[in-house]
Amino acid sequence: MEPGFLINVLAFIVASTFRSATPLIFASLGGVFSERSGVVNIGLEGIMLFGAFFGMLGSYLTRDPWFGVFLGMLVGALIALLHAFLAVDLRANQVVSGVAINLLATSGTAFLLQKLFHTAGQSETVPKIRDWQIPFLKDIPFLGEAVGKLNPLVYLAVVLVFLSGYFLFKTTYGLRIRAVGENPEAAETVGISVRKVRYFSVVLSGILGGLAGVYLSLGQMDMFKENMSAGKGFIALAAVIAGKWKPKGAFLACILFGFAEAMEGQFQLMGMDIPKHFLHMLPYAVTLVLILGLVGRSVAPEASGIPYEGRK
Repeated sequence: MEPGFLINVLAFIVASTFRSATPLIFASLGGVFSERSGVVNIGLEGIMLFGAFFGMLGSYLTRDPWFGVFLGMLVGALIALLHAFLAVDLRANQVVSGVAINLLATSGTAFLLQKLFHTAGQSETVPKIRDWQIPFLKDIPFLGEAVGKLNPLVYLAVVLVFLSGYFLFKTTYGLRIRAVGENPEAAETVGISVRKVRYFSVVLSGILGGLAGVYLSLGQMDMFKENMSAGKGFIALAAVIAGKWKPKGAFLACILFGFAEAMEGQFQLMGMDIPKHFLHMLPYAVTLVLILGLVGRSVAPEASGIPYEGRK
């Protein structure tokens, strides 16, 4: 093979990796914030699905995909607000609440799709978010092809990784979030409102989860398909664990999962004699292997998943 061909293939794989990893990055960052405050958000899968549907709907109604981005994030925040109310105020089982949100999203989006578009399976095509060409990168070999022309939400996801890390570990409010997730009673003793911090963190996770869904319907595609999240919310949660509840660690895990998905597409393009069902399961197999390898070595925040009743 010629060197130029190999460079083009590598650039294509890098670009595909970032594209595939982007929804996982958004959702995993949301998971980091929620779990750092002590609330497990199993409902990220459902929030992604709601975000994808309402992002598409916003673009369909206004012909403006950026309004779709706003609507998807707003709906994600509202669904997360419901989860926060159940988990924080009512002290419901957080896993059950999250599973209920996932079931509601699966059936609810299918119902709305049928009622609004009178069709099952997928919506009409809508205006999508176009890729951005970065001028100073486009003429640089490899970099221009790999990262010089991607969807703006891809760039946003990478920026948010660093902003999230700074916020959690370099700011006072980030310290409060981590304190509430580790020892809510001690945090409350020094005047921190456990309720407010957990609400903020869970709603923020919903905004990011909704953004992950919007990317699926308006970034990768230009329509909504039933169950298009396809387990990505759960993979994002696995990335949170693999990344040890740190934004940069979760990002690296998402890149690994994105690479596995990119290789799935590359194998198909190369016409390799590998059963397609095996290729489809590759990202999920990577998830299982990674989690199995981390059992006993990745420790969650001390109060994660434990309802807090406050001081008597």
